Amino acid sequence: MKFSFLTLIITVAFLRTNAQTTTDTSFGGASIIINDARVEILEKKVYDNNVANAAAKAEAAGKPTITETSSSGIVLTPGYRLMVISTNDRDLAMRVRAKLYQIFPDQKQYMSFQMPNTKIKFGNFLDRGQADRVRKQIIGMKLVNNNIYVVPETVEMKVEKKVAKDDTNDNEKDNKKVKGKTK
Repeated sequence: MKFSFLTLIITVAFLRTNAQTTTDTSFGGASIIINDARVEILEKKVYDNNVANAAAKAEAAGKPTITETSSSGIVLTPGYRLMVISTNDRDLAMRVRAKLYQIFPDQKQYMSFQMPNTKIKFGNFLDRGQADRVRKQIIGMKLVNNNIYVVPETVEMKVEKKVAKDDTNDNEKDNKKVKGKTK
């Protein structure tokens, strides 16, 4: 009995220290709202999961979607990739992957293993014409003996943020001021 009472007191004390308190006076009276920081983290995870599910459902239905995945400027959008190779010879797949990295260092590759095959998908193309041009290039180099397929998928696109010229000049002036003060 004493042990369970002591455990209860320690638990309540722990929860009180991990909670954030805010006062809400929107209804005329003072209400105290206790928020646990972990709830906000859970809400963000649920939101991200819901956005990903909505994008997958829209893609399956053939509807265009654009979903920003992070603050790094990467956007998911419907597009095309090249299915370069699907083989049960892992060494061959690794050689093809290495050659593609040498020839196209700016293009991203996606390697997956689905029993018993290793698959390599290549590129992030917005239109099919661009994917076909690169496919013909790869076929011309004779990297693989079999066909290369254009596959519709959700692809990653990097969005560059534009910065106004006035903002960059102000930042340079601020940097010069800081440098001048430190010397």
